[in-house]
Amino acid sequence: MSDAERELIKTTIRGMSRSIILWLVERKPMSGYGIVKEMKRLTGQNIHSGIVYPLLYELEEKGLIEGKWTQKGRKRVKYYSITRKGVKMLNRVRELFDMPLKEVLKDLIGETKSK
Repeated sequence: MSDAERELIKTTIRGMSRSIILWLVERKPMSGYGIVKEMKRLTGQNIHSGIVYPLLYELEEKGLIEGKWTQKGRKRVKYYSITRKGVKMLNRVRELFDMPLKEVLKDLIGETKSK
């Protein structure tokens, strides 16, 4: 894979990271570490915590997610969940992907209507 291809993939994933995080924590509350691991699994890319945690703080500051501390043995772990405002935002993102962009994405990943 060329450097240009790698950069395009990284940029695309970074652009979608906020939406992916909202989607993940809508499904179930997750720790920051759990979100990092799941994003790596979903994207196949090495997503660094240095990218994810600032996004978590930003989403929390904007009221789209909320974090609650939980005691796990000796450790305190913060679990993030989506807020009502976050659900509304995620639904707007879903609406965006329901528009003609959905057909572009289907074609991009090879899911054309003729299949």
